[in-house]
Order: sequence, then C-alpha cells, then structure tokens
Amino acid sequence: MSSSRNTNNKASLLKWLPWVLLLLVLAAFIWLFTSMKSTSEATWEPPRTPPAEQQASEPVADTPAPISSYHNAVARASQSVVNIYTTQTMAEHPYMDDPILRRFFEDHSGPSQDQGSTNLGSGVIVSEDGYIVTNAHVIEKADEITVAFNDGRKSRARVIGTDPDSDLAVIKVDMTGLTPLGFREDPIRVGDLALAIGNPFGVGQTVTQGIISATGRTGLGVNKFEDFIQTDAAINPGNSGGALVDARGELVGINTVIFSRSGGSMGIGFAIPTALVEQVMNALIKDGKVSRGWLGIEIQSQLRDPTQLETSTGVEVLNVIDQSPAAKSGLRVGDIVLTIDGVEMTDANTLIQYVARKAPDTELDAQILRQGKNAQVKIMLEERPAQEPVERPVVLQEGSIGGMEEGEMPERSIQNDEEAPMMSKAERDRMREELMKLFEQDTAAQ
Repeated sequence: MSSSRNTNNKASLLKWLPWVLLLLVLAAFIWLFTSMKSTSEATWEPPRTPPAEQQASEPVADTPAPISSYHNAVARASQSVVNIYTTQTMAEHPYMDDPILRRFFEDHSGPSQDQGSTNLGSGVIVSEDGYIVTNAHVIEKADEITVAFNDGRKSRARVIGTDPDSDLAVIKVDMTGLTPLGFREDPIRVGDLALAIGNPFGVGQTVTQGIISATGRTGLGVNKFEDFIQTDAAINPGNSGGALVDARGELVGINTVIFSRSGGSMGIGFAIPTALVEQVMNALIKDGKVSRGWLGIEIQSQLRDPTQLETSTGVEVLNVIDQSPAAKSGLRVGDIVLTIDGVEMTDANTLIQYVARKAPDTELDAQILRQGKNAQVKIMLEERPAQEPVERPVVLQEGSIGGMEEGEMPERSIQNDEEAPMMSKAERDRMREELMKLFEQDTAAQ
C-alpha cells in the first residue's frame, strides 16, 4: 500500500515539475528584462559627498577658536575643478581681398588668414567617467576643446550638449576614475560662506572667499532663464564655468556672470545654482537637449509704485499666441495671473522660471483675475519651440541693459560684436588713396 502511495507521489511530482521549471524560467526572464530596462532608463544623478567626509571638513563656527583654514574643503573641491582651453579658427580679415589693403596689413604685421584664437574658462567634473559641466559661452564656436586637470593631465573633450538659454553645457573626456564634485543637498542661505574656484586670467587654479549675498536673482538680462546666486567672492575672467562651493567643499553653483565697471571683480558675482544645473545636465546627458514647458503668452509684471503703500502682485497677459497652450485653455489678453499651483506669481520672471522648470505635458492650475473676478484655469503645457540663439553678455556694465563678453575692455560694444567695426565705403576709399600716396613716396625714395 505504501509502495503504491510513493509511486503516486512521484508521479504527481513528475507531473508538476515541468510547470514549476517553466515558472522559474519565466520569473528569471522577467527579472532580467526589468533589470535591463531600469539600467537603460537610469538618469544622471548628482554626486554627493559621503557623510564621513562632510563631518571631517565641517567648520566649527560657534566655538571660541576661530576658523583658521578651509584647506580640507578646498583640497577636496579643487581636484574636481578643471581648466578649459578652447581654440577657434578665425576667417580671413574682410579687407584682405583688396590688394592695396592686403599689402598694408602684410607690411605692418596685420591679420593673416586662419588665425587661431585661444580662450580660457573653467569646468567641474560631475562623474567618474568624464562628464564635465561648464558655461555654454566658454565653449561657444570652439573648434577644439582641451581640458587640463588639477593633477597635470590633459585631454581633448567633445561636446555632449549645450543649453544657451541657461548658459550651461556638458562636455566629456575619454577618461575614467575621475573625482566628481559632490552637490550640496541643503538649500544655500544668505550669509553662508562661499569659495570660488577657477582659472582667472589663465594664471592657474585659484580660490577666492566670500559669502552668499543673495539668492534667486532674476531680471539681469543675461540668460533667458535666470535664478542666480549672488556672491562677493572674487570672480574674474577665466572663472566662468568654475565651482562655487560651501565651507565643506560641496558644489552650490557654477560661476557665470560678474557686474563690473572695469571688467574685473567688484564684489558682485553670480552663479547658476545646482538645482538648475542638475535639471539641465540630466536632460543634456540623457537627450542631448533641454525640454521646457511653454505657455505661449506675452506678459508683463504689474506696475508698481514704490511710493504707494498698497502693493500689487500678479502678471498681466499682454498677448496670447494662437494655438498655444494658453489659447487652448481659454486664457485671454488682460487676465492677471495671480498664482500657479498655489505659488504666487510676484513678477514676470517668477512666472517664466516656474513654467520653464516644468516638463511638457504638465498640467498647471492657475488662479487669475479677470475683469475684477477670480477664476481658475487649467493649462496643459507644451514643449517650448526652438528659437534662434542669442548671444549673451557675461559682464554686466553699470548703466547698461546688456553687458559685454567676459574679459573685454569696458569700451567694447554691449552687443557682443566679435568682428572689427566695418568702415564705410567713403572711409575705405579715403584710406586706400592715402596708402597709395605712401607707397608712391616709398617707391620714389628708393
């Protein structure tokens, strides 16, 4: 009896064994597919400083003994900051097609064909496999990019992507085992210590100290999307793309702009915060471009009179583009946008920055004021259309709405013109006649 029962048990096991094996194979296949998919969809994450290293470099500010050195923080951060040199081939000077002017330029060591122009800037290593973040204007129009590391090594770099609207770019070197700079997780505060690391004037890696003077600076007219950290740490030509770090050596921003009368540091510098850097870098590394939300409206801040006690808030809609998300939602000219998703829209810059940080196909809940009555409008964002690139100034000049290229002398045009000013036809003919007379005199004297 027991023998037949054992036989039945074995038969049952043999009957179910193929199904059990099939289930195991299916489970293994599903696990493998899921792990491969999660790996392929992994996005770039900012490096973080290990807690042990944070404690080792944490300054003790509330003790009687004063802080005598930030060596540990600087030593950690400086190995992740690089010097960037770009080379651009310049075309032949426009006057060289005239034989008389060509002879003049050649005799006086003037411009020759295919001159090489070398510019400098800085960058920050953000991954062990060679990704580096810098300013878009540092590598703009570059034919060749050379990266010099803190340990003396050099490497050619290629462009992964640029975002002129935020003045950020990602480049990559074919190297591994690099030391990325940890991003600060906590929001930076006004009054926090700030250290700027870069390559000013090409003298080599330099550290300057200051504090965080302000956060959330907008409306400078430098970038289309602005949310700057202001600091009084000295930032000079060549610091662009370098690191602004805190007292623990953690990255808080990418140095970008200075306000100056002379072209040098005057204690007002601006950096792009890591929150924006992380958003742009993730998009550039993953997709090679940055997709931003778009409403499709023209706006202006509510007029404010500083002498009046009553304050007005909100953003007025001046124009609604046909077939835009705003038009489809029913937004009208004259509407006052008060809040979006519960966030008060204090001015036009606040609205622009808020919408730009949202992804396309995001639904916004806007509270508006229409003909004196409050109303709610739901808007489904679309992707911001591509626009023609606009050259941005990187040194703000007092009394100007624009600025000029970093490192240029103050008398340069604020339009960022890189070409020499062209002479009129009459001036060119007059110059040609004078040169002909000089050549005739030289020939007669010989």
